[in-house]
Amino acid sequence: MFGLFGKNKPVKIRGYDGDRKYGVAAKNVKELIKKGCTLLQVPLSGARVCLYEDGTTVTEEFFPTLPDNSELVLLSKAQTWSGVFCDIGQLLSTDRHADALVEAAKGLLSDEKSFKKRKVLTDLLQNLEDTSDLESRGEDADWFNGVDARFKTKSAYMKYNCESRIRGYVKEVDDATRSIQKAKVRAEFLKTSKCLVEMLKNDKYNGKYFDRTEKESGRLCTREGWFTCQGSFDQKLCQSLHSINPYGSRESRIVFSTWNLDHRIEKKRAIIPALLEALQNHKTTDINLIYFYQMLFTRENLKLVHIACHKKGAHNLLCDTRKMFRTGKNAKQDTTVKKKRLI
Repeated sequence: MFGLFGKNKPVKIRGYDGDRKYGVAAKNVKELIKKGCTLLQVPLSGARVCLYEDGTTVTEEFFPTLPDNSELVLLSKAQTWSGVFCDIGQLLSTDRHADALVEAAKGLLSDEKSFKKRKVLTDLLQNLEDTSDLESRGEDADWFNGVDARFKTKSAYMKYNCESRIRGYVKEVDDATRSIQKAKVRAEFLKTSKCLVEMLKNDKYNGKYFDRTEKESGRLCTREGWFTCQGSFDQKLCQSLHSINPYGSRESRIVFSTWNLDHRIEKKRAIIPALLEALQNHKTTDINLIYFYQMLFTRENLKLVHIACHKKGAHNLLCDTRKMFRTGKNAKQDTTVKKKRLI
């Protein structure tokens, strides 16, 4: 019962929102809360104190065991405190301390020996030095370091980046021609490939997926430029919650190049072989071009994944044979696509 009737114990107390600490001496928790509420103008009813470090509530029994000058947080009835991480969350929720945080993190990083702490500080710096709000080459020259001079905005380059990836898929389709022995089948395959490319050109190679200025329904990122990993081909969500903003810094832009637009149903192992098989005894006019277009070049079958979530083994997913050939409905759709190309 020393805490109830003994000498005053000195502690440092602070409020939920502020970072200023006050020295207070009290015989017990009841007295401490009363003094703290007066000092910090917190309603006395329901108020309590907890450890700043981990949020543990300070009881009357616990109070006497506290070391002198322990750091405590005074909370009102509706407030909760989960420890130092709560403080970091509040600190990062405003830009008010951003510059000071950058300098502090750099200073700590220069002397830190622990690998884990260096990683945390490096990741923190990378996010704090974010320049995603800047768009043009003139505003953020460092971001464009190594980027062709013809690109004047980040969005224009990111759109081109996506187009280049999709064009690579076109090349893989064209390369399959070499394996075709029968001239008749080769001719039909080339005709089919040409139709698919025309459809892709009509959609501007789907560069909109990486362009943050596009409508929300078209892009894979937020308006600020944040991309989230969609998980491996056999998962609905990324279990590691990977995310990145290539618009934020040159380093992030380069790292984003390691992310993959992965085909759930694989193009080399499934889609292209299925197309070749379908053309063995059928003509291009019999093929459901829309289905193969979606499987090869669109989000219908593409998932954006972090390199760690990109499973390179066989996916063992097959094309839907029911959709490979035209039906009455598909024939009408293909006719509409052809008419659009002729306009």
